Amino acid sequence: MRASDASSLIPQSHCLNVMKKMKIHYPQWSNQSSVGPIARREAKRAVLVQAISLTAEVCGQTLSAAAADMLASDLGDFDEEKVLAALARCRMELQGPLKMSDILTRIDDGRPDADEAWAMMPRSELASVVWTDEMAMAWGTVLPLLNVGDAGGARSAFRDTYAKAVLDARIRREPPHWTPSLGNDPAGRERALLEAVDKKRLSASHVEQLLPKRSITRSAQEIIAQVRIKNLC
Repeated sequence: MRASDASSLIPQSHCLNVMKKMKIHYPQWSNQSSVGPIARREAKRAVLVQAISLTAEVCGQTLSAAAADMLASDLGDFDEEKVLAALARCRMELQGPLKMSDILTRIDDGRPDADEAWAMMPRSELASVVWTDEMAMAWGTVLPLLNVGDAGGARSAFRDTYAKAVLDARIRREPPHWTPSLGNDPAGRERALLEAVDKKRLSASHVEQLLPKRSITRSAQEIIAQVRIKNLC
């Protein structure tokens, strides 16, 4: 009997059993939805501890596991993704050992950096601005320099004062607090307020109260209405 004839006599059920035994089992990813909140929190913490240790090493510093864990605990109140982004900036920008202040100053918590904050400052009483408490405080300290024409000194002093104020606020875990400072130019006032609404620094209802109904433009009304609809969705 030929081999082909013999194979035709093997029961189909036997072939299926052999195939089942030879089936290759690939590793399966665990279902993240089935993992409890404590396990997820510990997993995120482990990622953060490792990122801190590796960042310190790239910066020429060796951290003990206990030190990296302590830094991770100190940073636990901040959004994990933003802390990881700050650590990435540290690896690119630092030229020396990693310090907590280096991380905190690079965390994006909604406050603009020093250069952006300086660019937002009003240059006359006509200009309007929506600024943070730190921006307003730093601006007040440099006005005397601007009044005597020392723009370069004012910019340098503003950067230093603002950076220190932001760092202190983050150490205290204070979120940014935005307030409007309105100038005399109606068009500039509307533009600054609408930009603040678009960037979610002020609420649409707050801005609507600040813009007189008789002077608010149709485009501004449409923008405020769109923002309200988005907030309802």
